[in-house]
Amino acid sequence: MHIEVDQSGKIEQTNKDTALAFSDDISYAILIPAKVKREAIDLLRSAGRRGKRLYFLLFAAALYQLLKSHLDRLDVITIDTEYEGNERDIKLMLLNLIWKGHPSYPAANVTFCRITKKSPAHKKALAVYRKAAKADRTLTVEELVEPLMKKWKRSGKPFQNGP
Repeated sequence: MHIEVDQSGKIEQTNKDTALAFSDDISYAILIPAKVKREAIDLLRSAGRRGKRLYFLLFAAALYQLLKSHLDRLDVITIDTEYEGNERDIKLMLLNLIWKGHPSYPAANVTFCRITKKSPAHKKALAVYRKAAKADRTLTVEELVEPLMKKWKRSGKPFQNGP
């Protein structure tokens, strides 16, 4: 199955929620509350992550959370070009997360392309972002950050053996 993925509300806009959705024969959407994004950014910064790559890492982690339960059915994943010129880095970050649970998932199955406003994925992400539709899942800070960490520890120091 071929799906398109779109985002509404940029991951780096920490005063707004972010919605990610995919659509084709099936559709699915996640919501990342602004508070969760801020907490995740604080945790990643405390682990030494800085700069724009931090946001690409969060975007990849959000994409992973969106896709992970459906990977067995997904032949081609076309992701909207949200961060032009950084697709290669985002793809590698996403594939590293995917390969932890699906080591044989083909890298060629993940592509980037402009997703139009007519796309069902765009419509679903926008509807969730605007609260006109309910997300299938709302991410917690743990769900967003845990895949990025070698060891997750919430009490005391935020991380052991950083990302």
